[in-house]
Amino acid sequence: MGRGDLGDAEWERLRPFLPVSNGRCGRWRNHRQVINGILHRVRTGVQWRDLPERFGPWKTVYERHRLWSADGTWERLLQQVQAAADAAGEIDWDISVDSTIVRAHQHAAGARTDPPLAPGKSGGRRDGTPGRDAVAEPGHPPGGGGAEGEGLGRSRGGGGFTSKLHLSADGRCRPLSLIVTPGQRADCTQFLPVLEKIRVPRAGPGRPRRKPDSLAADKAYSNRPCRDYLRRRGIRHTIPEKSDSQGARLRKGSRGGRPPAFDEDRYKKRNTVERAINRLKQSRAVAARYDKRGYVFLGTATAAALVIWLRV
Repeated sequence: MGRGDLGDAEWERLRPFLPVSNGRCGRWRNHRQVINGILHRVRTGVQWRDLPERFGPWKTVYERHRLWSADGTWERLLQQVQAAADAAGEIDWDISVDSTIVRAHQHAAGARTDPPLAPGKSGGRRDGTPGRDAVAEPGHPPGGGGAEGEGLGRSRGGGGFTSKLHLSADGRCRPLSLIVTPGQRADCTQFLPVLEKIRVPRAGPGRPRRKPDSLAADKAYSNRPCRDYLRRRGIRHTIPEKSDSQGARLRKGSRGGRPPAFDEDRYKKRNTVERAINRLKQSRAVAARYDKRGYVFLGTATAAALVIWLRV
């Protein structure tokens, strides 16, 4: 076993949820070997063609990663690992939300402008074990239509293309949900999508858990739509008030209403999402974007998040 490869215990946690052959379209190459190749690339940022031979043909490894990024397999594996942690009571549901800029390598630009086609679905195992369609229900992967459609933009400061990774993290610094947008996209515009993407299945019957116990976020999320959404869902939250919003409220006097509640001690725990970002960016293929397709880069970030859940 090489450095960064899946250990036996980690492999056993993933093995029941991996796709199986339908008997008509050939057999999958050894999943463990290919996943180790994908994780090696995610960790080191090496070009696909330069993968060590012990992982098998580089094109097989790349195509598996592209396919699993497109059909939601990486997301489903992450959900299943999160479900096991939730069943064991290991998820701290006092979550935090934030985003981070990712510099795009020059090779990340230049994708074809036509949107990619979603691969066909396949079912689960014959013995009833959930397959890769058990949790998420992916449609066509996003992309196409130029840089904007692939999550590439220009954030403040210039210097080429950037992407922005929006995420929520639990109290143990582990990503719960991930979204990729162009680098100039405002944080608050992705607040609802990030929270709506939290989906932790139950160990038994019942709907997946989607509601945290509490939430902390910085001033970028301090606006009426975000606060109204949290109140509507009954989520306790701690978000500092912007100085201009505070000034406008004070100028209105009694008509300005009461200031939003703010728990200073709870806000100190917001650093968990910053630490989750640091853990994600220890993977070089996440710290710098090399993938042309936005959905493939999201799959890369999700694979890095999966490793964090397996090892933390």
